[in-house]
Amino acid sequence: INEQSLAMLEGVLKLSNMTAGDVMVAAPRMDLLDIDADFDELLGVVIDTAHSRFPVFEGERDNIIGILLAKDLLKRQRSPEINLRALLRPAVFVPESKGLNDLLTDFRGKRNHLALVVDEFGKTAGLITIEDILEEIVGEIEDEFDTVDSDTAAMDIVSLPDDGAYRVSGKATLVGLSEAFDCEFSDEEREQFETIGGLVAHRMGHVPRKGEEHIVGGLKLVVLLSTSGAIKWFRATRIA
Repeated sequence: INEQSLAMLEGVLKLSNMTAGDVMVAAPRMDLLDIDADFDELLGVVIDTAHSRFPVFEGERDNIIGILLAKDLLKRQRSPEINLRALLRPAVFVPESKGLNDLLTDFRGKRNHLALVVDEFGKTAGLITIEDILEEIVGEIEDEFDTVDSDTAAMDIVSLPDDGAYRVSGKATLVGLSEAFDCEFSDEEREQFETIGGLVAHRMGHVPRKGEEHIVGGLKLVVLLSTSGAIKWFRATRIA
């Protein structure tokens, strides 16, 4: 078999050891709609983000009351009297520990494409789509809306509400970290690695597991989440 087929087979086998928490879009990066927002504001979010489905919240972002399809929102433009709540589809919630194999089966059987991921305390941890799972098999699926810009890069570094710590994506670039934290990396490291996850894994000689830590560029990085092949999130703090 060719190299591409081998990679897909490895992806299928890898799914059996992965959970929803491994591939979800973390809650701070979710694009949500506010049920109380006016139509123009909602339409602006839909156009700017170019998603087809949106979790809808009421009051607090953690209070998800349903899923709105972008095509359903257009019905409101033709008939302003339509109650937005009537257009919502039921939201599906799954635990972080839900296996990707089982979740893919659920997605196919129930004709559902999106689920909200909740942690052990019932709080929204993120969301996962059927595309996220398929990408673990076939690789990144990009469309005409998938572009990398400064806003996307900023989402790779999220401030945490404790002691000036940050949550840093394993896909955060060395350039982005240098700009955010004034980190210093050698020219050789910049040439050889693009992401902080790749650099740390190389330095440590393996893909570190949750709880392992490493100091690089003036930052103490503690692994929050990793899969069999990549680091998903670090907890980063500056060191004196």
